[in-house]
Amino acid sequence: MRIGEASDGYAAYLSAVRRLSPATVRAYRSDLADLEACAGDVELGDVTLETLRDWLWQDLQRGISRATAARRTAAVRGFFGWAADTGLTTSDPSLRLVAPKRGRTLPTVASADAVAGMLEDLAGRAADGDPLLLRDLAILELLYAAALRVSELCGLDVEDIDRERRTLRVTGKGAKERVVPFGGAAARALDAYLVRARPALDNGTTSGRAVFLGPRGGRLGPRTVYAVVSRELSAVVSAETVGPHALRHSAATHLLEGGADLRAVQEMLGHASLGTTQIYTHVSGDRLLAAYRLAHPRA
Repeated sequence: MRIGEASDGYAAYLSAVRRLSPATVRAYRSDLADLEACAGDVELGDVTLETLRDWLWQDLQRGISRATAARRTAAVRGFFGWAADTGLTTSDPSLRLVAPKRGRTLPTVASADAVAGMLEDLAGRAADGDPLLLRDLAILELLYAAALRVSELCGLDVEDIDRERRTLRVTGKGAKERVVPFGGAAARALDAYLVRARPALDNGTTSGRAVFLGPRGGRLGPRTVYAVVSRELSAVVSAETVGPHALRHSAATHLLEGGADLRAVQEMLGHASLGTTQIYTHVSGDRLLAAYRLAHPRA
């Protein structure tokens, strides 16, 4: 079987069996299409380790990042491993393919005071009842309070909210559901939006049960959320690009700085690996130093 045909089958496997997100499947499919463009639509058995090394080398010469190169390495490893397991090829040339080491990029984090100031400023502007400002305030409060991914926020339906217990049922990566809490400030902003703003935005035809709506009544999309976060958060965070993940990063960091257990934060964020959550511990050095000075007899 040739690369192109096998790639289509692998993409279907990733979607139906592995249940990876559509964005991840598209990224892997794009990586394999790039390999096909480099090697040609040859038989799987004609692809060698040198073919794969040459492909990655050409990509690096074009200026792709090490993180992208690492993802492409993972894509071809998974692809050829699947092809070997299903009998499409008798050899796996990717077994000895080494990915370039990634440089660790620390997440953008706003201070707790900066986030509080941003939310208070927006609350003041939304006090006159503007539906879009009330919606934006609820979006920012929930992103920060519950450390949500943008896809999880946009996918929220009304029945996913337990207003009495202050919890949300969200669907994360791999279609995995989890329940996350949110605090009093987010609850007040959400109640104000649901009671005073959402009815004004709902045209009764396209929204369904979506919590957050656009000006035409449809379910709010990630691009609008990115624009809202960038507009409000860029004033308090010095970074070239600021998106919803900055609030997620900030929430995780502030939880750890406040003494939250690492595994509890992992559960809240929906991380499959504790190692993914540990990146947030880099900003908790002050807390560690303070604990050391209080607890160690020779501090």
